[in-house]
Amino acid sequence: MTKKWIALLTAAATALLFSATALAAAGGPVQQAGNDLSDRASLQRGAQLYVNYCAGCHSLEYLRYSRIGEDLGLTEEEVMSHLNFTGAKYGEQINVAMTHAQGEKWFGKMPPDLSVISRVRGSDWLYTYLKSFYLDESRPLGWNNKLFPNVSMPNPLWELQGLQHAEFGEPDATGERHPERLVVTTAGQLSATEFDQATRDIVNFLEYAGEPAALKREALGVWVILFLVVLTFLAYLLKQEYWKDVH
Repeated sequence: MTKKWIALLTAAATALLFSATALAAAGGPVQQAGNDLSDRASLQRGAQLYVNYCAGCHSLEYLRYSRIGEDLGLTEEEVMSHLNFTGAKYGEQINVAMTHAQGEKWFGKMPPDLSVISRVRGSDWLYTYLKSFYLDESRPLGWNNKLFPNVSMPNPLWELQGLQHAEFGEPDATGERHPERLVVTTAGQLSATEFDQATRDIVNFLEYAGEPAALKREALGVWVILFLVVLTFLAYLLKQEYWKDVH
């Protein structure tokens, strides 16, 4: 085996090792979101849930209210009545009413904008993260997260999900115990199945927010492929016409 192949295999093994380490540090494997950008009803529900439970702290500075109305099949009146609680104009971006000073006072720093969070973290990660909060009295806000340990954020969906507690495993080599299983001990407004769907709707909306053009791009993709097929067929006929007298 050459030195080149040995180097490549070593690099691959190192990458796998660091990936496994990062996965363990992040709280284990993620669950499949299974979201669908073509599901307009899900996107509409996700938008409503986002402004009700997330938009109080997290902005979407790269998305405008008018774009949501156009893409999700909502009228201006519907958008302004059900999705706009800050008094912004229809053509403005989705910002929060919270000021930076208030954010730093209440949370230590301004909560981040989530316009491209789906593209950074991935939909599966977001889906698992929103389902992984549990009560932890040792944390300043009383909440922790199995996927993102010691995150400085409360569970925004606790009313829907209910109160969730962690069941811990045996101490590791450092003597620290990690949550192995999460159990809802006090029921919320939604059943487990309904909460999964609500979480999926929010993640679906956030994936849309990260690339609104994806809706039109995917819809046009079929027609582009059909055009290329027709063009290829015409080019083949033209080639046959040009070369028919060549022996």
